[in-house]
Amino acid sequence: MTIAVFLLLLLGAVPIALVLALTAMWYIQASGNTVLFDSYPQQLFSAIESYGLLAIPLFMLAGELMNEGGLTRRLIALARILVGGFRGGLAYINLVANMMMAAIIGSAASQIAIMSRAMVPAMEQEGYDKSYSAAITAAGGLLSPIIPPSMLFVLFGVMAQVPIAEMFIAGLLPGLLLGASFFIVIALIGLVEQYPKGQWPSRRQALHDLLWGLPALLIPVIIIGGILWGIATPTESAALASLAALLMGRFVYGDLRLSQLPQVLTRTAINAGLVIMLIAAAGVFGWVVIYERLPQMAAAWIAAFTSDPFVFLLLVIGALLLVGMVIDGIAALILVVPILMPIAQSQFAISPYQFGVVVCLTLVMGLLTPPVGAGLFIASSMTGAPPLKIFRALLPFLLATLVTLVLLAWVPWLTNGLIQR
Repeated sequence: MTIAVFLLLLLGAVPIALVLALTAMWYIQASGNTVLFDSYPQQLFSAIESYGLLAIPLFMLAGELMNEGGLTRRLIALARILVGGFRGGLAYINLVANMMMAAIIGSAASQIAIMSRAMVPAMEQEGYDKSYSAAITAAGGLLSPIIPPSMLFVLFGVMAQVPIAEMFIAGLLPGLLLGASFFIVIALIGLVEQYPKGQWPSRRQALHDLLWGLPALLIPVIIIGGILWGIATPTESAALASLAALLMGRFVYGDLRLSQLPQVLTRTAINAGLVIMLIAAAGVFGWVVIYERLPQMAAAWIAAFTSDPFVFLLLVIGALLLVGMVIDGIAALILVVPILMPIAQSQFAISPYQFGVVVCLTLVMGLLTPPVGAGLFIASSMTGAPPLKIFRALLPFLLATLVTLVLLAWVPWLTNGLIQR
Protein backbone atom coordinates (compact mmCIF):
# COMPACT_ATOMS: atom_id res chain seq x y z
CA MET A 1 0.00 0.00 0.00
CA THR A 2 2.91 2.39 0.60
CA ILE A 3 3.97 1.99 -3.04
CA ALA A 4 0.35 2.47 -4.13
CA VAL A 5 0.05 5.67 -2.08
CA PHE A 6 3.30 6.98 -3.54
CA LEU A 7 2.16 6.36 -7.14
CA LEU A 8 -1.33 7.71 -6.48
CA LEU A 9 0.01 10.98 -5.08
CA LEU A 10 2.63 11.25 -7.83
CA LEU A 11 0.14 10.68 -10.65
CA GLY A 12 -2.30 13.02 -8.91
CA ALA A 13 0.05 15.95 -9.58
CA VAL A 14 0.76 16.48 -5.87
CA PRO A 15 4.02 18.46 -5.42
CA ILE A 16 6.87 15.97 -5.16
CA ALA A 17 7.99 17.25 -1.74
CA LEU A 18 4.54 16.50 -0.31
CA VAL A 19 4.49 13.13 -2.09
CA LEU A 20 7.67 12.09 -0.28
CA ALA A 21 6.65 13.48 3.12
CA LEU A 22 3.12 12.03 3.04
CA THR A 23 4.31 8.63 1.79
CA ALA A 24 6.76 8.43 4.70
CA MET A 25 3.95 9.31 7.14
CA TRP A 26 1.70 6.67 5.58
CA TYR A 27 4.41 4.03 5.95
CA ILE A 28 4.96 4.85 9.63
CA GLN A 29 1.24 4.64 10.34
CA ALA A 30 0.69 1.47 8.28
CA SER A 31 3.71 -0.32 9.77
CA GLY A 32 2.46 0.22 13.33
CA ASN A 33 5.82 1.73 14.36
CA THR A 34 4.18 4.99 15.39
CA VAL A 35 7.11 5.69 17.70
CA LEU A 36 8.94 6.73 14.52
CA PHE A 37 6.75 9.85 14.41
CA ASP A 38 8.87 11.13 17.31
CA SER A 39 11.91 11.11 15.00
CA TYR A 40 10.08 12.57 11.98
CA PRO A 41 10.92 16.26 12.66
CA GLN A 42 14.51 15.34 13.48
CA GLN A 43 14.90 13.53 10.15
CA LEU A 44 13.44 16.52 8.29
CA PHE A 45 16.00 18.80 9.90
CA SER A 46 18.99 16.46 9.64
CA ALA A 47 18.48 16.14 5.86
CA ILE A 48 19.30 19.82 5.40
CA GLU A 49 21.78 20.21 8.26
CA SER A 50 24.78 20.48 5.97
CA TYR A 51 27.15 23.36 5.31
CA GLY A 52 27.59 22.19 1.71
CA LEU A 53 23.92 22.85 0.90
CA LEU A 54 24.52 26.58 1.39
CA ALA A 55 26.16 26.52 -2.05
CA ILE A 56 22.77 25.95 -3.71
CA PRO A 57 21.11 29.33 -2.89
CA LEU A 58 24.43 31.12 -3.40
CA PHE A 59 24.90 29.72 -6.93
CA MET A 60 21.27 30.61 -7.67
CA LEU A 61 21.97 34.15 -6.50
CA ALA A 62 25.08 34.40 -8.68
CA GLY A 63 23.06 33.36 -11.74
CA GLU A 64 20.30 35.89 -11.01
CA LEU A 65 22.80 38.71 -10.48
CA MET A 66 24.63 37.83 -13.70
CA ASN A 67 21.44 37.91 -15.73
CA GLU A 68 20.25 41.21 -14.25
CA GLY A 69 23.71 42.77 -14.36
CA GLY A 70 24.28 42.20 -18.09
CA LEU A 71 27.06 39.64 -17.67
CA THR A 72 25.13 37.06 -19.70
CA ARG A 73 25.01 39.39 -22.71
CA ARG A 74 28.76 40.00 -22.52
CA LEU A 75 29.50 36.27 -22.40
CA ILE A 76 27.43 35.74 -25.56
CA ALA A 77 29.42 38.50 -27.31
CA LEU A 78 32.63 36.83 -26.15
CA ALA A 79 31.46 33.50 -27.57
CA ARG A 80 30.88 35.20 -30.94
CA ILE A 81 34.60 36.01 -31.12
CA LEU A 82 35.49 32.33 -30.67
CA VAL A 83 33.04 30.56 -33.01
CA GLY A 84 30.84 33.16 -34.69
CA GLY A 85 32.35 32.81 -38.18
CA PHE A 86 31.64 29.10 -38.72
CA ARG A 87 28.67 27.84 -40.72
CA GLY A 88 25.76 27.86 -38.30
CA GLY A 89 27.76 30.35 -36.25
CA LEU A 90 24.90 31.36 -33.94
CA ALA A 91 24.33 27.71 -33.05
CA TYR A 92 27.97 27.43 -31.93
CA ILE A 93 27.71 30.75 -30.10
CA ASN A 94 24.65 29.39 -28.30
CA LEU A 95 26.54 26.27 -27.22
CA VAL A 96 29.74 28.08 -26.13
CA ALA A 97 27.69 30.63 -24.18
CA ASN A 98 25.82 27.74 -22.54
CA MET A 99 29.12 26.16 -21.51
CA MET A 100 30.20 29.46 -19.95
CA MET A 101 26.87 29.84 -18.16
CA ALA A 102 27.03 26.23 -16.97
CA ALA A 103 30.20 27.17 -15.11
CA ILE A 104 28.23 29.80 -13.21
CA ILE A 105 24.57 28.91 -12.75
CA GLY A 106 24.71 25.19 -11.96
CA SER A 107 20.97 24.70 -12.61
CA ALA A 108 19.75 23.26 -15.91
CA ALA A 109 16.24 24.71 -15.61
CA SER A 110 17.53 28.22 -14.82
CA GLN A 111 20.06 28.04 -17.63
CA ILE A 112 17.44 26.99 -20.19
CA ALA A 113 15.17 29.86 -19.13
CA ILE A 114 17.93 32.50 -19.27
CA MET A 115 19.52 31.35 -22.53
CA SER A 116 16.18 30.86 -24.30
CA ARG A 117 15.39 34.53 -23.78
CA ALA A 118 18.87 35.59 -24.86
CA MET A 119 19.61 33.38 -27.89
CA VAL A 120 16.48 32.06 -29.62
CA PRO A 121 15.15 35.41 -30.94
CA ALA A 122 18.58 36.26 -32.41
CA MET A 123 18.85 32.84 -34.10
CA GLU A 124 15.33 33.13 -35.49
CA GLN A 125 16.15 36.52 -37.04
CA GLU A 126 19.06 34.96 -38.94
CA GLY A 127 16.91 32.23 -40.48
CA TYR A 128 17.23 29.36 -38.01
CA ASP A 129 14.18 27.24 -37.30
CA LYS A 130 12.64 28.24 -33.97
CA SER A 131 12.33 24.65 -32.73
CA TYR A 132 15.96 23.90 -33.60
CA SER A 133 17.11 27.09 -31.87
CA ALA A 134 15.14 26.17 -28.75
CA ALA A 135 16.49 22.59 -28.92
CA ILE A 136 20.13 23.77 -28.93
CA THR A 137 19.41 26.02 -25.97
CA ALA A 138 17.68 23.21 -24.09
CA ALA A 139 20.52 20.79 -24.92
CA GLY A 140 22.93 23.34 -23.45
CA GLY A 141 21.09 22.84 -20.17
CA LEU A 142 22.47 19.29 -20.08
CA LEU A 143 25.90 20.78 -19.47
CA SER A 144 24.82 22.30 -16.15
CA PRO A 145 24.86 19.08 -14.08
CA ILE A 146 28.44 18.18 -14.98
CA ILE A 147 30.36 21.39 -15.73
CA PRO A 148 31.08 22.79 -12.27
CA PRO A 149 29.45 24.24 -10.31
CA SER A 150 26.47 21.91 -10.25
CA MET A 151 23.65 21.86 -7.73
CA LEU A 152 23.21 18.14 -8.38
CA PHE A 153 26.91 17.60 -7.58
CA VAL A 154 26.53 19.60 -4.37
CA LEU A 155 23.57 17.48 -3.34
CA PHE A 156 25.24 14.21 -4.37
CA GLY A 157 28.39 15.14 -2.47
CA VAL A 158 26.38 15.82 0.69
CA MET A 159 24.39 12.59 0.39
CA ALA A 160 27.30 10.35 -0.61
CA GLN A 161 29.64 12.04 1.88
CA VAL A 162 32.33 12.76 -0.70
CA PRO A 163 34.15 16.11 -1.09
CA ILE A 164 32.09 18.48 -3.25
CA ALA A 165 35.26 20.07 -4.62
CA GLU A 166 36.42 16.69 -5.96
CA MET A 167 32.97 16.08 -7.46
CA PHE A 168 33.37 19.36 -9.33
CA ILE A 169 36.80 18.29 -10.60
CA ALA A 170 35.34 14.94 -11.71
CA GLY A 171 32.86 16.79 -13.94
CA LEU A 172 35.44 18.80 -15.92
CA LEU A 173 36.46 16.20 -18.52
CA PRO A 174 32.91 14.76 -18.96
CA GLY A 175 31.61 18.32 -19.44
CA LEU A 176 34.16 19.04 -22.16
CA LEU A 177 33.46 15.65 -23.77
CA LEU A 178 29.70 16.30 -23.84
CA GLY A 179 30.27 19.80 -25.22
CA ALA A 180 32.49 18.37 -27.98
CA SER A 181 29.82 15.82 -28.92
CA PHE A 182 27.28 18.65 -29.22
CA PHE A 183 29.68 20.57 -31.49
CA ILE A 184 29.82 17.52 -33.78
CA VAL A 185 26.01 17.28 -33.85
CA ILE A 186 25.67 20.97 -34.73
CA ALA A 187 28.32 20.64 -37.47
CA LEU A 188 26.55 17.66 -39.05
CA ILE A 189 23.12 19.29 -38.89
CA GLY A 190 24.57 22.51 -40.31
CA LEU A 191 25.96 20.64 -43.33
CA VAL A 192 22.66 18.87 -43.98
CA GLU A 193 20.41 21.90 -43.46
CA GLN A 194 22.88 24.37 -45.00
CA TYR A 195 22.45 26.94 -42.27
CA PRO A 196 23.89 30.39 -43.03
CA LYS A 197 27.63 30.92 -42.73
CA GLY A 198 28.42 33.06 -39.72
CA GLN A 199 30.38 36.30 -39.80
CA TRP A 200 33.43 37.02 -37.72
CA PRO A 201 33.24 40.35 -35.90
CA SER A 202 35.52 43.12 -37.11
CA ARG A 203 38.85 43.55 -35.37
CA ARG A 204 37.57 46.62 -33.57
CA GLN A 205 34.33 44.95 -32.49
CA ALA A 206 36.18 41.80 -31.39
CA LEU A 207 38.57 43.86 -29.25
CA HIS A 208 35.63 45.75 -27.71
CA ASP A 209 33.72 42.53 -26.94
CA LEU A 210 36.86 40.89 -25.56
CA LEU A 211 37.61 43.75 -23.18
CA TRP A 212 34.02 43.89 -21.93
CA GLY A 213 33.63 40.11 -21.82
CA LEU A 214 36.75 39.30 -19.80
CA PRO A 215 35.35 40.70 -16.51
CA ALA A 216 32.27 38.48 -16.90
CA LEU A 217 34.55 35.50 -17.60
CA LEU A 218 36.18 36.07 -14.23
CA ILE A 219 33.09 34.59 -12.53
CA PRO A 220 33.71 30.95 -13.65
CA VAL A 221 37.43 31.50 -13.07
CA ILE A 222 36.67 32.52 -9.48
CA ILE A 223 34.43 29.49 -8.95
CA ILE A 224 36.51 26.78 -10.60
CA GLY A 225 39.94 28.27 -9.90
CA GLY A 226 39.18 28.86 -6.23
CA ILE A 227 38.21 25.21 -5.85
CA LEU A 228 41.04 23.71 -7.93
CA TRP A 229 43.73 25.79 -6.22
CA GLY A 230 42.36 25.11 -2.77
CA ILE A 231 41.71 28.80 -2.06
CA ALA A 232 38.02 28.39 -1.23
CA THR A 233 35.44 25.68 -0.62
CA PRO A 234 32.58 25.33 -3.14
CA THR A 235 30.29 27.23 -0.77
CA GLU A 236 32.81 30.04 -0.34
CA SER A 237 33.38 30.13 -4.11
CA ALA A 238 29.63 30.53 -4.61
CA ALA A 239 29.60 33.46 -2.17
CA LEU A 240 32.58 35.08 -3.90
CA ALA A 241 30.94 34.60 -7.31
CA SER A 242 27.75 36.27 -6.07
CA LEU A 243 29.74 39.21 -4.69
CA ALA A 244 31.74 39.52 -7.93
CA ALA A 245 28.55 39.40 -10.05
CA LEU A 246 27.00 42.12 -7.87
CA LEU A 247 30.04 44.41 -8.10
CA MET A 248 30.52 43.89 -11.85
CA GLY A 249 26.84 44.34 -12.68
CA ARG A 250 26.66 47.53 -10.60
CA PHE A 251 30.04 49.23 -11.05
CA VAL A 252 31.67 47.72 -14.18
CA TYR A 253 28.70 47.37 -16.55
CA GLY A 254 26.22 49.62 -14.76
CA ASP A 255 23.23 47.47 -15.76
CA LEU A 256 22.31 46.38 -12.23
CA ARG A 257 20.37 48.90 -10.17
CA LEU A 258 20.12 48.65 -6.42
CA SER A 259 16.33 48.85 -6.77
CA GLN A 260 16.45 45.44 -8.53
CA LEU A 261 18.06 43.67 -5.59
CA PRO A 262 14.82 42.99 -3.63
CA GLN A 263 13.33 41.16 -6.64
CA VAL A 264 16.58 39.25 -7.22
CA LEU A 265 16.80 38.17 -3.59
CA THR A 266 13.10 37.25 -3.49
CA ARG A 267 13.37 35.01 -6.58
CA THR A 268 16.49 33.38 -5.17
CA ALA A 269 14.85 32.77 -1.78
CA ILE A 270 11.72 31.24 -3.33
CA ASN A 271 13.63 28.93 -5.69
CA ALA A 272 16.11 27.90 -3.00
CA GLY A 273 13.27 27.32 -0.52
CA LEU A 274 11.59 24.93 -2.95
CA VAL A 275 14.79 22.93 -3.35
CA ILE A 276 15.55 22.84 0.39
CA MET A 277 11.98 21.75 1.19
CA LEU A 278 12.32 18.96 -1.34
CA ILE A 279 15.62 17.85 0.19
CA ALA A 280 14.10 17.77 3.69
CA ALA A 281 11.09 15.71 2.56
CA ALA A 282 13.26 13.33 0.57
CA GLY A 283 15.49 12.87 3.62
CA VAL A 284 12.53 11.44 5.53
CA PHE A 285 11.63 9.22 2.58
CA GLY A 286 15.22 7.98 2.34
CA TRP A 287 15.14 7.21 6.05
CA VAL A 288 12.13 4.95 5.44
CA VAL A 289 13.90 3.31 2.48
CA ILE A 290 16.92 2.48 4.62
CA TYR A 291 14.74 1.33 7.52
CA GLU A 292 13.08 -1.18 5.17
CA ARG A 293 16.51 -2.46 4.01
CA LEU A 294 15.70 -1.77 0.37
CA PRO A 295 19.38 -1.20 -0.58
CA GLN A 296 20.30 -4.64 0.71
CA MET A 297 17.43 -6.31 -1.15
CA ALA A 298 18.27 -4.44 -4.37
CA ALA A 299 21.94 -5.39 -3.99
CA ALA A 300 21.08 -9.06 -3.70
CA TRP A 301 18.92 -8.92 -6.84
CA ILE A 302 21.49 -7.05 -8.92
CA ALA A 303 24.39 -9.23 -7.72
CA ALA A 304 22.46 -12.29 -8.92
CA PHE A 305 21.98 -10.61 -12.30
CA THR A 306 25.52 -9.39 -13.04
CA SER A 307 28.96 -8.97 -11.49
CA ASP A 308 30.30 -6.59 -14.18
CA PRO A 309 30.56 -2.91 -13.08
CA PHE A 310 30.00 -1.71 -16.65
CA VAL A 311 26.81 -3.76 -17.02
CA PHE A 312 25.65 -2.48 -13.62
CA LEU A 313 26.14 1.13 -14.73
CA LEU A 314 24.25 0.42 -17.96
CA LEU A 315 21.37 -0.97 -15.87
CA VAL A 316 21.49 2.16 -13.71
CA ILE A 317 21.42 4.41 -16.79
CA GLY A 318 18.42 2.55 -18.23
CA ALA A 319 16.50 2.62 -14.95
CA LEU A 320 17.24 6.27 -14.22
CA LEU A 321 16.21 7.35 -17.71
CA LEU A 322 12.76 6.01 -16.86
CA VAL A 323 12.80 7.55 -13.37
CA GLY A 324 13.93 10.92 -14.70
CA MET A 325 11.03 11.01 -17.14
CA VAL A 326 8.47 11.26 -14.34
CA ILE A 327 10.34 12.64 -11.30
CA ASP A 328 12.31 15.87 -10.92
CA GLY A 329 16.09 15.35 -11.07
CA ILE A 330 16.79 16.56 -7.51
CA ALA A 331 13.99 14.44 -6.05
CA ALA A 332 15.07 11.41 -8.08
CA LEU A 333 18.68 11.87 -6.97
CA ILE A 334 17.64 11.90 -3.32
CA LEU A 335 15.54 8.78 -3.87
CA VAL A 336 18.06 6.63 -5.72
CA VAL A 337 21.39 7.52 -4.07
CA PRO A 338 20.61 5.82 -0.71
CA ILE A 339 19.60 2.68 -2.59
CA LEU A 340 22.18 2.46 -5.37
CA MET A 341 25.27 4.11 -3.90
CA PRO A 342 26.02 1.33 -1.34
CA ILE A 343 25.60 -1.27 -4.10
CA ALA A 344 27.94 0.55 -6.48
CA GLN A 345 30.68 0.81 -3.86
CA SER A 346 30.40 -2.48 -1.96
CA GLN A 347 29.32 -4.88 -4.71
CA PHE A 348 31.09 -3.40 -7.76
CA ALA A 349 33.87 -1.17 -6.32
CA ILE A 350 32.78 1.75 -8.51
CA SER A 351 34.28 5.14 -7.69
CA PRO A 352 31.71 7.49 -6.13
CA TYR A 353 32.84 10.20 -8.54
CA GLN A 354 32.21 8.08 -11.63
CA PHE A 355 28.88 6.95 -10.20
CA GLY A 356 27.87 10.51 -9.29
CA VAL A 357 28.63 11.96 -12.73
CA VAL A 358 26.76 9.15 -14.51
CA VAL A 359 23.73 9.39 -12.22
CA CYS A 360 23.48 13.20 -12.35
CA LEU A 361 23.78 13.40 -16.14
CA THR A 362 21.28 10.56 -16.65
CA LEU A 363 18.69 12.12 -14.36
CA VAL A 364 18.91 15.57 -15.91
CA MET A 365 18.06 14.05 -19.30
CA GLY A 366 14.58 13.58 -17.85
CA LEU A 367 14.29 17.37 -17.87
CA LEU A 368 14.09 17.16 -21.67
CA THR A 369 12.06 13.99 -22.20
CA PRO A 370 8.27 13.48 -22.09
CA PRO A 371 5.91 12.98 -20.33
CA VAL A 372 7.06 15.51 -17.71
CA GLY A 373 10.00 17.20 -19.46
CA ALA A 374 10.04 20.44 -17.46
CA GLY A 375 12.94 21.76 -19.55
CA LEU A 376 10.93 21.27 -22.74
CA PHE A 377 8.06 23.32 -21.35
CA ILE A 378 10.41 26.02 -20.08
CA ALA A 379 12.00 26.33 -23.54
CA SER A 380 8.55 26.25 -25.15
CA SER A 381 7.12 28.96 -22.90
CA MET A 382 10.16 31.19 -23.46
CA THR A 383 10.22 30.79 -27.25
CA GLY A 384 6.69 29.88 -28.35
CA ALA A 385 7.86 26.70 -30.12
CA PRO A 386 5.70 23.58 -29.55
CA PRO A 387 7.26 21.16 -27.00
CA LEU A 388 7.03 18.12 -29.31
CA LYS A 389 8.82 19.95 -32.13
CA ILE A 390 11.57 20.95 -29.72
CA PHE A 391 11.82 17.32 -28.58
CA ARG A 392 12.18 16.06 -32.16
CA ALA A 393 14.95 18.60 -32.80
CA LEU A 394 16.57 17.51 -29.53
CA LEU A 395 16.84 13.82 -30.45
CA PRO A 396 20.37 14.04 -31.99
CA PHE A 397 21.63 15.82 -28.86
CA LEU A 398 19.99 13.26 -26.57
CA LEU A 399 21.60 10.46 -28.61
CA ALA A 400 25.00 12.18 -28.24
CA THR A 401 24.39 12.40 -24.49
CA LEU A 402 23.62 8.67 -24.33
CA VAL A 403 26.82 7.84 -26.20
CA THR A 404 28.74 10.05 -23.75
CA LEU A 405 27.09 8.29 -20.80
CA VAL A 406 28.11 4.86 -22.10
CA LEU A 407 31.67 6.12 -22.57
CA LEU A 408 31.74 7.51 -19.02
CA ALA A 409 30.50 4.16 -17.72
CA TRP A 410 33.10 2.26 -19.76
CA VAL A 411 36.15 4.47 -19.01
CA PRO A 412 36.43 5.38 -15.30
CA TRP A 413 39.49 7.54 -15.97
CA LEU A 414 37.31 10.21 -17.62
CA THR A 415 35.83 11.01 -14.20
CA ASN A 416 38.63 9.88 -11.87
CA GLY A 417 41.73 10.92 -13.85
CA LEU A 418 42.04 14.53 -12.68
CA ILE A 419 41.30 13.59 -9.08
CA GLN A 420 44.03 10.96 -8.95
CA ARG A 421 46.74 13.42 -10.02
